Amino acid sequence: MIVYLVTRATRGLIVLILVSVIVFGMSLLAGDPIKLLILTETSPEQLEQLRSAYGLNDPAAVRLGRFLEGLLRGDLGYSFRYQQPAFSVVAERLGATLELALVAMIVTLLLALPAGVVSAVKRDSLIDTVVMAGSVLGHSLPSFFLGLLLIYLLSVKLHLLPTSGRGTLAHIVMPSVTLGLFYAGRTARLLRSSMLEVLHQEYMRTARAKGLAESIVIGRHALRNASLPVITILGLELGGLLGGAVVTETIFAWPGIGKLAIEAVIARDFPIVQAVVLLTATTFVVINLMVDILYGFLDPRVRLTRT
Repeated sequence: MIVYLVTRATRGLIVLILVSVIVFGMSLLAGDPIKLLILTETSPEQLEQLRSAYGLNDPAAVRLGRFLEGLLRGDLGYSFRYQQPAFSVVAERLGATLELALVAMIVTLLLALPAGVVSAVKRDSLIDTVVMAGSVLGHSLPSFFLGLLLIYLLSVKLHLLPTSGRGTLAHIVMPSVTLGLFYAGRTARLLRSSMLEVLHQEYMRTARAKGLAESIVIGRHALRNASLPVITILGLELGGLLGGAVVTETIFAWPGIGKLAIEAVIARDFPIVQAVVLLTATTFVVINLMVDILYGFLDPRVRLTRT
């Protein structure tokens, strides 16, 4: 198991290095950020001085080496727009994204777990049809449409919730529901399919033959064994949420790293873009590693085959 985890961690490190190189290469193709930071009356000599100060006149290989060297020190560059270290700017917004991601994941679990289990247990019933139709609808609706619909209904018409911003519990309701409904649909369908496979296994009949209550059979035996593929999806979804729900954060003016990334792309603030992308990639690598560890605890067979 230790060898497997070390191997996965090494692969993750290679992925992060490749992502860093790709992101840096894309920044070279995005144009000159200095022109967005200066006044119209700035002379060409002053432009050159600014480019030299930021190291933008150096060859691409030199800049890449300086960028990778800075990563080893935890230095993600200096923001052109905010005139602060890029890591500090991203760290200020990370708390808002963490808050939104965790609440949205709670909404996803509260909706998807009971929906998937009930739909599988009541297969081909009216409940199953309604749940599956609702899951398809929730996953099919674009985030921007659902977000605007909630704003129109709950804010404009009913005046129940604020339209945007962050600060109180009321502010997070609509963004978290928008994200939670989207991910809950896919999770519920996957859990239903996995549960249907498990419910017909031999050990399920054995558990019932022992006289165990149906709730224990479903919760302890069926749900635990059916949760492995669901954990993979939840891990990817959580990584996506922590990477920044760009559309949702923009619609609700939520001050997270997703909204920050959009602003940085528009302003050609390359250090901020690089910092956000690297944070997203790191999040996916770490979460995938945690999912592998959790697999081993839930199913010893996985642990044995991967050691």
